[in-house]
Amino acid sequence: MVSVLVVTTVGTYFWADSKLNRDVDLSKVIERPEKGEGTNYLIVGSDSREGMTAEDKKKLHTGSADGKRTDSVMILHTGDNAPTLISLPRDSNVEIPSFVGSESGKNYPGTGRQVKLNAAYAEDGPELLVRTVEFNTGLRIDHYVEIGFGGFASIVDAVGGVEMDIPQDIKDTKSGADFKKGKQTLNGEEALAFVRTRYALAGSDLDRTKNQQKFLSALANQVATPGTILNPFKLYPTMGAGLDSLIVDEDMGLFDLADMFWSMKGVNGGDGTSMNMPIAGSTGGNLLWDKAKVKQLVTELNNDEKVTVKGD
Repeated sequence: MVSVLVVTTVGTYFWADSKLNRDVDLSKVIERPEKGEGTNYLIVGSDSREGMTAEDKKKLHTGSADGKRTDSVMILHTGDNAPTLISLPRDSNVEIPSFVGSESGKNYPGTGRQVKLNAAYAEDGPELLVRTVEFNTGLRIDHYVEIGFGGFASIVDAVGGVEMDIPQDIKDTKSGADFKKGKQTLNGEEALAFVRTRYALAGSDLDRTKNQQKFLSALANQVATPGTILNPFKLYPTMGAGLDSLIVDEDMGLFDLADMFWSMKGVNGGDGTSMNMPIAGSTGGNLLWDKAKVKQLVTELNNDEKVTVKGD
């Protein structure tokens, strides 16, 4: 029995490791900040429809736009203190710095161009998004994790749905959300509609990011139960759906992924912190970060201190 357990464990590790899509090369990111204490994960939800059929797109209300954009961007900090999850609204006003093209290798000098955060990803993919986040925050990103629409729904379905306490009635024809207030279990289609809901919320993008944080924490709590971990009929489909769906950086290992996952589980429980990037106003529809608060937040994260800054 011991031999079977060892062989199964080792085999599972190599099977899982082989399924990771390590497609992001952070060595292409230039002029990077110094590494601080702890680990910073950039977690990105993209609107990728790769592998989805026309029926899937219709069912999940994703539309059929070409290319990929960021639907959500978060920084998860882990270390000796409780984890901190910070949402960077996709409408954040940021400067595109100098960068090296991820495919062309061409140098693009910075011109001071101000854009919405999600434009960085649309322009040159994950590497430029990381470069832009680092340049505008001063925080070094250690690992990158991305998941598309179809993969997100698959993970939720594989785990058997996620229980959420929805704080208000929500109806959004664009995302497909149609929920009554109260506790309910969301399947993959419903979960995707919930985290994408924007126009039905008073605070628009800021309220949406809070819902995304709550859902990801609930998903982590749902997976990290004996009923999932000790049940191979749930564990392997969940791992398979999750690992197949993720795009990560070349240095990301399973233990890094496990650290991220367990930290996510503790974000909305105990001493964990979840917040939006502090906002000071807006310009032309773009959200302006509060520079003084962002500087203090980054200092606390770099020193792996308990975060005292409050976000919106």
